Amino acid sequence: MKVTSVGHAGFYFETAAGTVLCDPWVNPAYFASWFPFPDNSGLDWAAFRNPDYLYVSHLHRDHFDPDHLREGVSHDTTVLLPDYRTPDLEDTLRGIGFSRFVTVPSGQPVELDSGLRVMIVALTSPSDGPIGDSALALDDGTARILNQNDAKPGSLEQLRAFGPYDVHFLQFSGANWWPMVYDLSDAAKVAFGTSKRANGLARAFRYVEEVDARYVVPCAGPAAFLDAELMAYNDLDDSPANPFPDHPAFVEYMHEQGRDNAKLMVPGSVLTIIDGKVDVVHPGEDAFRPYHEKAKYLRAYAERRRAQIEAEKASWPAPGIDFLPALKEWFEPLLAMADHMCAGVGAMLLLEIGDHTQLVVDFVEREVRPWAGERCRYRFRFAQPMVERLIADHEIDWVNSLFLSMRFGAARVGPYNEFVYTFFKCLSPERMAYAEQWYATQEDELEEIQLGGWLVQRTCPHRQADLGYFGEVEGDTLRCSMHGYEFDLRSGRCLTASDRPIRARRAAPDADPLHDERHEVPED
Repeated sequence: MKVTSVGHAGFYFETAAGTVLCDPWVNPAYFASWFPFPDNSGLDWAAFRNPDYLYVSHLHRDHFDPDHLREGVSHDTTVLLPDYRTPDLEDTLRGIGFSRFVTVPSGQPVELDSGLRVMIVALTSPSDGPIGDSALALDDGTARILNQNDAKPGSLEQLRAFGPYDVHFLQFSGANWWPMVYDLSDAAKVAFGTSKRANGLARAFRYVEEVDARYVVPCAGPAAFLDAELMAYNDLDDSPANPFPDHPAFVEYMHEQGRDNAKLMVPGSVLTIIDGKVDVVHPGEDAFRPYHEKAKYLRAYAERRRAQIEAEKASWPAPGIDFLPALKEWFEPLLAMADHMCAGVGAMLLLEIGDHTQLVVDFVEREVRPWAGERCRYRFRFAQPMVERLIADHEIDWVNSLFLSMRFGAARVGPYNEFVYTFFKCLSPERMAYAEQWYATQEDELEEIQLGGWLVQRTCPHRQADLGYFGEVEGDTLRCSMHGYEFDLRSGRCLTASDRPIRARRAAPDADPLHDERHEVPED
């Protein structure tokens, strides 16, 4: 098997049973904030135009590039489609022009007509990507790989069963806006950024340990921030407080943890797997200059893209929009159907749009109204042209556009609340209905496991990570290393966010976690 990196999370797999193009991303994403790093625009993209199969893991714009898929990939290819519970990905790809699909049942190995054996694990929580994320495993009889990209499966049983793997491709770097855009002191941003970077590296390494492939390739990040307004977000000096570490930082982290089986790839690098051994050939002697001379490299990269950034900014304004009636008409029917989400937020959110518009999204009264000076638990500040563009385009996922752009400001009283951001990625009746149904139908998990001196529910209340893999108990505190969430086991309360409590009880010396009577511990 031969694997060519086409940048970020993108790979071109040449197998004994056909070729697979994964997540090709070329054009800037998220309001021209994110660019592939290192730059992949110089690749011979015609060489990847006619794959036998196309795999788009999910709809995040650093994985799904509609302009490139429209013009740069043959629509005669067959799409390997994750088995999501909403048709968003398939409908979007059909709208671009693709018509051949093979839906791969989640977690089930499938042999394609070509003889290629594949498995896709689809994540379906409203918090997973834009209503879904996925990981792909391939086996052509000569090699077996796992392309996890930035999916974070809560359970690894199905993925491990498909292995063992020759190569494991996975995300290691941050991909959101905390704590950079928040109204925090510099010292607080350093503290939170340090924690976020450490948690991200540790989580990725935990996957490395659990999958235990022969070789590991870090991928799917970080992006390059080329606009002058955002340039400071690039990790120019390997800062422990920057949540966007570069690929060599993860290789070094693995080395510090006792593993030296990582392989670096840049756009154009070719990795060959023969009899379980890996060889990597890079595109030229200066392939790693983007890391060794990052500031100089990014300045030149930004200059090449300056006109493109300015053209995108010029396209944002849509004058004449009256924000209050527009958002009232749009949001209030969604709030009316968002029982679980409104209960999860349980407060008011202040939207400051430009210099003159201040609106309240009231998740208690379920209405949008002018701000009258009342205290709001959450606050977002948006530039007026960006909100004009969102309304003009009726963008139903503000997370996968505005929030990931990091071109906004935020403040909150209290911990992170996942429901706030989930609301802004579900701005259509179809998505809202799906999210509400998902919350309503979560099974009351009966199975318990013993961690330390406690019996706890097997799955984390946050995103259903298997605590048998990701749970760590110290005293009376449980930490889920999937996302760093912590719970007080005595009360069940989530200590790090406004999230659902965990069910826990002290274990008797001879407790049977599957058959003993369960006792709920009420939240304080």
